[in-house]
Amino acid sequence: MVRQAGLLLLVSGAVLALAGLVLLLAGRLPAWLGHLPGDIHLRGRGWGCSFPIVTCILGSVVLTLLLNLIMRLLRK
Repeated sequence: MVRQAGLLLLVSGAVLALAGLVLLLAGRLPAWLGHLPGDIHLRGRGWGCSFPIVTCILGSVVLTLLLNLIMRLLRK
């Protein structure tokens, strides 16, 4: 029981640290990210809404390939 609680705390801490790192580096992302063709941006008087559909798909493909590569390297 104590081992599982310790593991949960370590994993939670790692996830929080990773989220913090992403937020720190968010300002250094390229300007074109989120403004790809296919991303939807709606603007009106005093409001705006963005749906970065293509950016999310691109990010998903890149992360999937990266994680598959890491998993293949760790299996050997």
